[in-house]
Amino acid sequence: MAKKNYTIGVVQLNLDNSPEENRKKCLHWVEKAANSGVEVVCLPELYSSHYFCQSEDVGNFSLAEPLGDISFTAFSEVAKALNVAIIVPFFEKRMPGIYHNSAYIIDSDGSRAGLYRKMHIPDDPHFYEKFYFTPGDLGFQSVETKKGNIGTLICWDQWYPEAARLTAMKGADVLFYPTAIGWHPFEKEQYGQNQYGAWMNVMKGHAVANGIYVAAANRIGLEKYLPNTDGIEFWGQSFICGPQGEILAMASADKEELLIAEVDLALQENVRQNWPFFRDRRIDAFHDLTKRFIE
Repeated sequence: MAKKNYTIGVVQLNLDNSPEENRKKCLHWVEKAANSGVEVVCLPELYSSHYFCQSEDVGNFSLAEPLGDISFTAFSEVAKALNVAIIVPFFEKRMPGIYHNSAYIIDSDGSRAGLYRKMHIPDDPHFYEKFYFTPGDLGFQSVETKKGNIGTLICWDQWYPEAARLTAMKGADVLFYPTAIGWHPFEKEQYGQNQYGAWMNVMKGHAVANGIYVAAANRIGLEKYLPNTDGIEFWGQSFICGPQGEILAMASADKEELLIAEVDLALQENVRQNWPFFRDRRIDAFHDLTKRFIE
């Protein structure tokens, strides 16, 4: 497959508790992206519902779907019709008792080019993901599509340089991060700016360290659906950056938006030639990275 530049997009959305309405909204934004020249578009994490991990409730398992269900068929159809590749993050039911936070990589011909299952699963106040999700078992991947080589990680994976490195080493041109991250309203004033800054800075660091494009698609809005809680205020501010961490597109904190940027493969190669971090890695000295702690 010939290597050529291609245009990527991330969609930043407010999502509610209606899978059908969320799906319609996302399909609309995918169409808008394709009509704007986007060739690979990414939706936010767990697109089909509100962020249900704010509580531990077995009733939420009813939101999950098996492989090949509506999230695949609906977006496969539109991918083929619009000649666009789509990253579709969804709640996967593998079998009763085993569920994953997953993402389809659907190629522009409507086929399933890849499947990623979130590897790192958080457990923080109102981010109770360990209750719902089994850690991924498909590893870190670069998926070859008709548009380009796509790496997909999901939200909490954002904090791990090893995940970014291994995905880049597999040949990805761009790292997509479907995301659902925000503030606890009561701590936003004291910690909010530092939390948001850390989130952006760590991903820009992945871009620099790997000479790779990075694109994060977040939610917006206050999701307050549980009684006696303040909910989560998703901070939006989705972005796309280039292989030196340079911001190419940046979204607001509170509007639904489409961000667009070009993956320039010649620029990426030039950056890696001048900053040859892959060449200079001391792989002979990294064996301790497989340990939890070095005694």
